[in-house]
Parts: sequence; structure tokens; C-alpha cells
Amino acid sequence: MIATPPDPSRIMQIGTGFLASKTLLSAVEFGLFEALAAGPMDGETLRRRLDLHPRAAADFFDALVALGLLAREGDGPGALYANTAETAAFLVPASQTYLGGILRMANRRLYHHWGHLTEALRTGLPQNESKGSDDVFATLYSDAAALEEFLDAMAGVQLGNFSALVERFDFSRFASVCDVGGASGALCMAIARRYPGVRCISFDLPQVAPIAGRRIAAAGLADRIEVRAGSFLTGDLPRADVILMGNVLHDWGTETKRMLIGKAHAALPAGGTFIAIENIIDDARRENTMGLLMSLNMLIETQDGYDYTFAQFDGWCRDAGFARAEKMPLAGSASAAVAWK
Repeated sequence: MIATPPDPSRIMQIGTGFLASKTLLSAVEFGLFEALAAGPMDGETLRRRLDLHPRAAADFFDALVALGLLAREGDGPGALYANTAETAAFLVPASQTYLGGILRMANRRLYHHWGHLTEALRTGLPQNESKGSDDVFATLYSDAAALEEFLDAMAGVQLGNFSALVERFDFSRFASVCDVGGASGALCMAIARRYPGVRCISFDLPQVAPIAGRRIAAAGLADRIEVRAGSFLTGDLPRADVILMGNVLHDWGTETKRMLIGKAHAALPAGGTFIAIENIIDDARRENTMGLLMSLNMLIETQDGYDYTFAQFDGWCRDAGFARAEKMPLAGSASAAVAWK
């Protein structure tokens, strides 16, 4: 029997994956999907709308068709381009499920920083705006526009997780919740809409609190959600029946992870719950590709952050005094790690 020779296609797809990635990111940067929100458009009209050079515009549009990111009716110059169901839902800013914010940030920041992954792996040092600084967040948050972009990106990428969490976890059993590192208040807003009887606190740095206040007020939820400013690194956490941390623990090294979990335990009453939302890596470290890649992103972005397995989370929580922990799948590769006091 003749053995089937190895196929190089998967290696080539991964190795050249940045070609497709940058094509999508540039489309988001140009506002291509927003331009098509009102309806189909021929290539020349779309090119002029986006102010593109004629040399490669057709290749750009048709590459997006081949990638499944645009629909096209017809062939040649008269063909009409349109959004797919997915790009209309997720890449048009007016959509309630818009997640283009994370792609805009990926284009402006992460794409370039990841070009220095080799250096990061050799040195163990971050490769972003914080080079030479001990605090990536102080650097990022010093730029008001960059801060707002970052908060929008985090809210967009977490919307699916927040929607899944409020359906799968029964918050009605509790009187109060506090989202630690609450950013623009998106998680508190999801909980407040789904559970009218729950009092919510969105807790974040003083630079962030005014942004959250504006977003919450615009949603008509200011009477249900308190915005509180403070630092979870230097002060106690607000007391609540449920303490939430979405994509917080992975920003820090083991010592700070343990400290934050300990603070969550101290802020909870008996029977209270701590929930961490992350791309939690499977215990065998073989399956959750996004979790492992996100851990590499923490190398790029932070001094000592990393993503972790549920077994690690369970151990840290038990050491802090929690009675038990469980893992709840959310959207895609993300999970909620839930610890009970």
C-alpha cells in the first residue's frame, strides 16, 4: 500500500494567513462594509466611495468575495457587491452585534505589534506602546482616543460572551453584582436588561468611569447601574453578591492573579460567586487554539500576563478559600470560570 504523501496546504494556509487577515482589516479600516449597508454597489462606485486607486480595487473586492466576506451578483465590471449575512451583522457599525471595534484595534495596534513576536519570545518583554514602561494600561489610557477605541473593542468582542452568560447563569438569585474592570459598562448593561431586580456596579479606573457613565446613561440604565471609580490593584473591591472579571486575570502574572482572586473572595458574602470570563485553555493544552494564542498576545501586551487553564483557576480559587469551581462554556472559545464561596 502506497502511503499518501504529506499535504503542505495547511502549513501554507497558516503561514500566509496574514494576507487574508490584513485584507479584512483594511476593509474594516476603509469602512467598506458600512458603505454597503444601504444595498449592493458596483465595483467602480464602491471604489470611488472608498477613495481607492483603480489598480487593485477589483482584486481587493474579489478577494473578499473569495474569502466569503462579500457577496457578488454577476461577473465583470457590472457586477454588484453586497454584504454577506455575517458581515452585515458583525461589521456594520449600526448593527447591535457589531464587533468591528476589535478589528479596528487589531489593525491599528495588534497587527504591527505581533510583527515583533520573535523578539518577545526571545526577551519575554512586551512589544507594544509600553516598551520601556512597567504599566501598559497607564500608557494606553493616557491617550483619550486610544482608550475609547480600546473600550469599544473590548465591548464588541465580548458581546457574545455577555449574552451567553446572562442566559446560562441565573443572576436573579442575587441582589447585587459588581463588574470589576467594567470598562464601558457593557456587561452590567446586559445583566440589568435581563434581570431588572439586580443592582449593578461597574467598577474601573477614574479615566474609564466617565465613559461608562455616558454609555450607561445613553442606554437609559443610569438608575440601575452605579459607576464607581477605583483601582482593583490598590484598593478593596466593592462588596456584592457576585464579583465579575471579564478578561482581567489574564493581564497579570500569577502573584497578581492570586491577589485579585483573594480580593474577590473578601468582597463576597457566604454563598457569593466569583466569575471570570476568559478564553480558558483546556487542561491538556491541546485544543483551545484561541486561548493559547491569546496568551501569546499577553506576552506582546503585558509585563507578565498569560492565559490559564481551568485547573489553574480552580487551584487559585481553592487556595483563596472558595468551596468549589465550575467551567461554563460561552461563545466560541471563551468560558466563564465560576467559583462559589
